[in-house]
Amino acid sequence: MSVPLWFFIACVGLVGVKLVRPPLWLVVVLLIGGYLLAGSVLAPVIDTATK
Repeated sequence: MSVPLWFFIACVGLVGVKLVRPPLWLVVVLLIGGYLLAGSVLAPVIDTATK
């Protein structure tokens, strides 16, 4: 069975939010920050660091 990566990440994120119950503003800041970092000049540095 093959599961798309985005679906797996969404499920893990949903379970994490349900279990840990972080504030909503923290979840929003992390999502927006990750989106902005992915399109920034630092994206290649982050890519090589995570491989």
